[in-house]
Amino acid sequence: MENPFDLTGKVALVTGGSRGMGREMALAFARNGADLVIASRKLDACEAVAAEVRALGRKALPVAVNVSRWDGCDSLIETAYAHFGKVDVLVNNAGMSLLYSRLSEVTEAMFDKVVSLNLKGPYRLSAVIGERMAEGDGGSIINISSVAAANPAPNAEPYGAAKAGLNNLTRSFAFALGPKVRVNAIMAGPFLTDISKAWDMEAFEQRAQTAIALRRGGQAHEIVGAALYLASAASSFTTGAVLRVDGGTH
Repeated sequence: MENPFDLTGKVALVTGGSRGMGREMALAFARNGADLVIASRKLDACEAVAAEVRALGRKALPVAVNVSRWDGCDSLIETAYAHFGKVDVLVNNAGMSLLYSRLSEVTEAMFDKVVSLNLKGPYRLSAVIGERMAEGDGGSIINISSVAAANPAPNAEPYGAAKAGLNNLTRSFAFALGPKVRVNAIMAGPFLTDISKAWDMEAFEQRAQTAIALRRGGQAHEIVGAALYLASAASSFTTGAVLRVDGGTH
């Protein structure tokens, strides 16, 4: 292949695509020829990224949606297919955690909110879009997981459990949707995106000196190489994989 990362003619749908790693992945896909569906809860933020995609000469569809709800997922799917007629690359990037000081302070509503966004929504999007991909020309599904799935830590129990479930779905969906659909995950380490604004950065930087091989947090654009690999023909024999992009986190 002359350019194994070429996405010309492809349509990519990125949830949580209006900021941070989602925005960086969307713009990288556009630079490599893809048209984009930018999905997040705030339409104005989606429209801003869509404008950046169009400035690169690609088509873009901004969609405001809550993908923690299956009716929202279904609406997003129908909107994307009505506009572009297909989805070739699905990136389940939308995710979140909540702060709490004691396990017993996690309410049922908090638990459900975290699990729904990080696990339930990706299941629905992958199941419906994945089956459509399998019935058509195939495609690639990329789940954005977290090192919290493999390194359980205090104060992120529902989040870590949901991401562990997402890793499990990655493997099982790879078999369920193969051979035409590849399903992989990126297990991201600590990235300095909006979520890091709530961190004690002095404590984080001190901890990074011994807990992270690269001794720092990641920048949002540093997710792009792995995402392009998994989205494109460069990873044609890669499926069911969980790729750590974590700076060498213990």
